[in-house]
Amino acid sequence: MPVRKADLLGGQRVDAEMVAAAVTSPNGTVLVTEDGTGIVACCQLERHDDHTCFGMFAVAPPRQRDRPGRQSLAEAERFAREQWHVGEMRMTVITQRADLIAWYERRGYTRTGELTSFPYGDKRFGVPRRPDPAFETLTRKLG
Repeated sequence: MPVRKADLLGGQRVDAEMVAAAVTSPNGTVLVTEDGTGIVACCQLERHDDHTCFGMFAVAPPRQRDRPGRQSLAEAERFAREQWHVGEMRMTVITQRADLIAWYERRGYTRTGELTSFPYGDKRFGVPRRPDPAFETLTRKLG
């Protein structure tokens, strides 16, 4: 059975201040995917000189099989390439989420082996339910 983020982290993982900063950042944007019923997916992009960071990705659970996540990721890549003219997308994924990492790999992302520790003590990122969460950076060249 796949490991869900909720299996690894409890508590609040994003707060209103983080969302407000993402929406108003001069070096970033938030992309929202909607259908006739409302928001079905969203993500945050942050522009850097040579790459874009992809994060705060969420897809409405009842809609996950309808492919809005795949479509949102493709739109984020297109936006970064065409609007910001950057050649690489980067993201961090919790290492224990093997199923999610495999999903990104099927979409052309590569594991870098670059690991960063979980920010213990900062409850904005959640409260670990395990003693070993870490993040791995994944990258993809945008052609």
